Amino acid sequence: MSNIDWLGAFLIGLAGAGHCMGMCGGIASAVALNGRQSSFQITLLYNFGRITSYLVIGALIGGTVASSVSVFDSTHFLTILRAIAAVMILLLGLYLAQWWNGLLRIEKLGQYLWKFLSPIAAKMIPLRSPWYAYPVGMVWGWIPCGMVYSMLSWAAVSGSAINGLLIMGCFGLGTLPAMILIGAGSAKYSQFFRSSIIRRVIGSLMIAYSIYSIFLLVK
Repeated sequence: MSNIDWLGAFLIGLAGAGHCMGMCGGIASAVALNGRQSSFQITLLYNFGRITSYLVIGALIGGTVASSVSVFDSTHFLTILRAIAAVMILLLGLYLAQWWNGLLRIEKLGQYLWKFLSPIAAKMIPLRSPWYAYPVGMVWGWIPCGMVYSMLSWAAVSGSAINGLLIMGCFGLGTLPAMILIGAGSAKYSQFFRSSIIRRVIGSLMIAYSIYSIFLLVK
């Protein structure tokens, strides 16, 4: 992995802010309503909790796949995973560019796990203290999300637990600006992060990257 991969993950998070607002904006706003004086602290803790979940699952998937390939010397298995990752990035690019929403269908795969996790977060709201926003964010990091699944496929073929962690961390940081704004009630300014031009430019780059990745696999 290189700095370009990490920058790409960050830009995907930034460009996907509109989707993040739809998925997590409601709970972020509800959590932040715990009190005006602590709303910014609550918003930060909630989002740091969410990103923590991304870091954990990114490291687990990246490390597990890298270890499995090393132990079993299964380069064929890794090639299949890279092909899946390329397709997922292609779907993500089409979604970000607002050309096809097929990625949303993949979100349904995580609904079964979410049925068990969502009641845990619900029991912690309203917050007993601002610090409760952190575990709420950690739980909410597991909400079914096609964008997260696409990034996890990238983390899976990153080559190590550290690389998987960095990919998901950069993605999470990319979503942070818009989520902080909407959590603080600045929906007016958060429109910037929904710019169609930004989404289509980054989406097009993702599509080109995925096609190039597939070309390298089949040549």
